[in-house]
Amino acid sequence: MESFVEQGLDRRDCLSRIVAKYGERVAILRERKIRFGGFMGLFTKEGVELEFYIPPMLNRSYQVGAPVSFPVAEGASRQYAGEPLSFEEAKKKVLAAAGKDPEQAAAQVAAEAAARIAAQEAAQAEKDSSQRIILDTLQEIKAKIGVKQEDHPNFVRLVELLKLNDFSDSYVSAMLERARKELPLDTLDDFDALQDRTLEWIGESISIYREPEGAPRKSRIMVLVGPTGVGKTTTIAKLAAIFGIENSGRSALAVRMITIDAFRIGAKAQLESLGNIMGIPVSYIDNRQDLKKEIALYSEVTDLFLVDTIGRSPKDSAKLGEMKELLDVFGSRSEIHLVLSASTKTSDIAEILRQFEPFKYRSVLLTKLDETGHAGNIISALAERGKSVSYITDGQKVPTDIKKASVVRFLINLDEFKIDREKIEKRFPVDEADQFQWSK
Repeated sequence: MESFVEQGLDRRDCLSRIVAKYGERVAILRERKIRFGGFMGLFTKEGVELEFYIPPMLNRSYQVGAPVSFPVAEGASRQYAGEPLSFEEAKKKVLAAAGKDPEQAAAQVAAEAAARIAAQEAAQAEKDSSQRIILDTLQEIKAKIGVKQEDHPNFVRLVELLKLNDFSDSYVSAMLERARKELPLDTLDDFDALQDRTLEWIGESISIYREPEGAPRKSRIMVLVGPTGVGKTTTIAKLAAIFGIENSGRSALAVRMITIDAFRIGAKAQLESLGNIMGIPVSYIDNRQDLKKEIALYSEVTDLFLVDTIGRSPKDSAKLGEMKELLDVFGSRSEIHLVLSASTKTSDIAEILRQFEPFKYRSVLLTKLDETGHAGNIISALAERGKSVSYITDGQKVPTDIKKASVVRFLINLDEFKIDREKIEKRFPVDEADQFQWSK
């Protein structure tokens, strides 16, 4: 591409000179300030230098003196419009048609052409300015969107709250990812709204055990398994009192307690004492054959069997295998629930859930919620493994300190969260969430 240079006193002067020599259809490449004239560097004048080129479409056929299409001046005869003439011929014809002296009018036409080019450039500059404003605005929005929302002060506060309640790193990350996808940017500036949505998502991640549809209504078998010291025996007694004693208009079921934990010091005496007080029979079984006979013998007169098992370390795979073989005598009739203490160390929860997986437990029965102010570790672990919760215990009293699991019960136990109980009870109605019931 060949470029040309023209100098003048100012931009308009340069454009007039360019138009007079080359016509209007030129493209400016560069403009710079210059100084010219003077004597030995003194008394120089300030001027402008424009570098330009003839666009390729014209440049292919343009030569000085070659035919070009020259624009018709306002009021000139249209017969010359677009007619191929040499530059000088076209200029003279146009000016003659305008009724003006060719030499004087030439300067006027050049000036008008320069003005038109300047106006076009001004319009383009304005357009470019508007485009820059639009682009800058888009860039600002893009930058706002692109900023990691975790860096927003309210997101930092939210992460601190979740960590305070012992939610796992993966659970917290999942919450933040959901917030990025679902929440409008304005929500970040409203911490109460951000917290409310997070509480709702936490609630949605909590699964409440639902009684299997079509389950037999007679001789149901509920088995509690779990590590040593989580409160299985006390929980068995609480369940026996709830279902075996008539209260609050509920008819009592025919309940029978069975323990295979007769070897733990005090377990047998503890359960027998509670059974005598409640008038609920207790059996002690230590082998598969006797357990099978016990179920067969009392099935016709028992609505609910509650089975207490030996506490085993989740690391003791051999003993866990022996206990599973013993419980297999129930077949598909049993509903196995893993008893897990809310005070269990976060690092141990996942291991316990994994090691007891061979028992195919249907849900988790959470104990000792009163011994911890943070349930995030439990919620995280159960949500990540897709496990539901059936009952929650929060004290040693029989039978008052046991409740049917509900989402609300977990949410109100969260520390430092601003809880609107009426709102979350409306969002997670207990009568809908609580489906774990025993009846005749």
